[in-house]
Amino acid sequence: MNFRFHYNFVIFITLLFTACQQSATEQATSTQQTTHNDTLSMSSQPDVHSFARPNEAVVKHLSLDLTVDFNSKTLAGKVSLNIDNKTQTDTLYLDTYNLTINKVTAGAEEKPVTYTLGKKVEHLGQALALVITPEVKQVHIYYTTSPQAEALQWLTPQQTAGKKYPFLFTQSQAILARTWVPIQDSPGIRFTYDAKIKVPAELLALMSADNPTVKNAEGVYTFKMDKPIPAYLLALSVGDLAFESLGPNTGVYAEPATLKKSVYEFADLEKMLGAAEKIYGKYAWGRYDLLVLPPSFPFGGMENPKLTFATPTILAGDRSLISLVAHELAHSWSGNLVTNQTWNDFWLNEGFTVYFERRIMEELYGKPYADMLALLGYQDLMQTVEEFGKDSKDTQLKLELAGRNPDDGVSDIAYEKGFSFLLVLEKTVGREKWDAFVKNYFQKFSFQSMNTENFLNYLKAELFADNPQQFDQLNIQEWVYGQGIPANIVKISSERFEAVDTAVQQWQQGTPAAQLKTKEWSSHEWLHFIRQLPDSLNISQMSELDKAFYFTDSGNSEILAAWFEHAIQTQYKPAYPALEKFLISVGRRKFLTPLYQALIKTPEGKKTAHQIYAKARPNYHFVAVNTLDSLLK
Repeated sequence: MNFRFHYNFVIFITLLFTACQQSATEQATSTQQTTHNDTLSMSSQPDVHSFARPNEAVVKHLSLDLTVDFNSKTLAGKVSLNIDNKTQTDTLYLDTYNLTINKVTAGAEEKPVTYTLGKKVEHLGQALALVITPEVKQVHIYYTTSPQAEALQWLTPQQTAGKKYPFLFTQSQAILARTWVPIQDSPGIRFTYDAKIKVPAELLALMSADNPTVKNAEGVYTFKMDKPIPAYLLALSVGDLAFESLGPNTGVYAEPATLKKSVYEFADLEKMLGAAEKIYGKYAWGRYDLLVLPPSFPFGGMENPKLTFATPTILAGDRSLISLVAHELAHSWSGNLVTNQTWNDFWLNEGFTVYFERRIMEELYGKPYADMLALLGYQDLMQTVEEFGKDSKDTQLKLELAGRNPDDGVSDIAYEKGFSFLLVLEKTVGREKWDAFVKNYFQKFSFQSMNTENFLNYLKAELFADNPQQFDQLNIQEWVYGQGIPANIVKISSERFEAVDTAVQQWQQGTPAAQLKTKEWSSHEWLHFIRQLPDSLNISQMSELDKAFYFTDSGNSEILAAWFEHAIQTQYKPAYPALEKFLISVGRRKFLTPLYQALIKTPEGKKTAHQIYAKARPNYHFVAVNTLDSLLK
């Protein structure tokens, strides 16, 4: 077969694949709509967000050899992929996005491989089709990333805590791994990996793998992850970082300027790990360390195996926001150990994780504490349903994201509706039986992927084997495939919040704010207090509350974000300098989106929003920019 025939054939196959993928997506959606009322028995579903064909040939291991160049803002080198060619196919399909492919070779001899990049598809990037022979077990791809690679956040020294050295971190979830590695970028595909990363000598490199704790003079670091992970958990960070141990199996990395504060904040991390293991079994990943990133990180945390990436916004100084760490730790079971097969099944990751997070917090700090977290989550859920509309398909647990960015599925529906559904199951069968089921679920499906339909089949067969009628009475189809919130949601109450409600009522009835009994309140009670304030506040009332409780000067990001929403609504200008500073320095999308949304509701506020965004945008990660550009256009 001559080169020209190879080339045309691969282009034809790539285009045909794109068309077939769309057809498969439509067929899968149709199948779901017509059969989910009986609970699907299909074992797998096509991933509409990947060009990969894992049923034909799948990557089992990858080796990275990359150089980090802060001047060009690129990664350059090669990736070697070990392949399981299941069907003796002559084409291996990978996902890429704006990568420069320099050459491709195969085997130890590195024989040249013919390849082609398919047409760009919105959100998905390009299919990289490699022409291989059935006996090929390994391919090597030499490539360079784009300076605009969406997973890579390059920070100047000024954007860091230390102000001296640049910083790099990756954010691969949901489908951004393909912007820095040619890969099969689907949560249903798992691989092991090793890596060699070359960085400037004054910096330390870390990955979602076994990590060093000190810098070396050469600036060359090697890594190994011997447990199979999906591509979205592939992670890299490079910066002026230091490490301190928190216990035999835990520790924290941070810039030297924030290390001491981070160590204090996460002092209970070893206890948290022990509490998690007590509930759902042995932690499977060896060490559990935290990396505190600069403020531009777009999420609260990212559950990269062995090394959770965490936002500095949880460094409140009083350990009041560490439920976020419990959440990321819980992902070591739900998500990392048993992974959603596609992004339509995202709730399986996050619903279980929120449930497990609150169980960890209950184990450590008691049920009244966990009840506060659950009630705040319920408030978030109700607000999200109101914003989406109760009839919106985006309020379903099982999503329909074909043709859309999977980040559209990252909402409180997956997290809080998922949690609420699992709480219904726990209350129905009892905690003892539920815990035994969940523990067995994590063990049975360790290092595997799970879709919604197979989970419901397993749930019915295992948890309700002795009472199938009970399964049918729980509105499970409405929970998973229906819009809005089913009527049998568990009603959550909090004794500690009842006292907060009383204080709000007393203030509205004339008791001065300074005389309210708030001395023992946690940050959760303060957050609930701010949320319960009426929308009709005036400037005088805002000033009284601020003078009594110093909300504008709070060091707690959750409290600040909630307070700023009231400040925007009432145009309480004394808070605006702090609001601007917050929006410029914090990159967490959870805080940014509602604050910009509140600002643009008025002409004056819209002008302010654009002025602030012009200053702040360079500090934000692509994930946040992608949301805010659309909001502020």
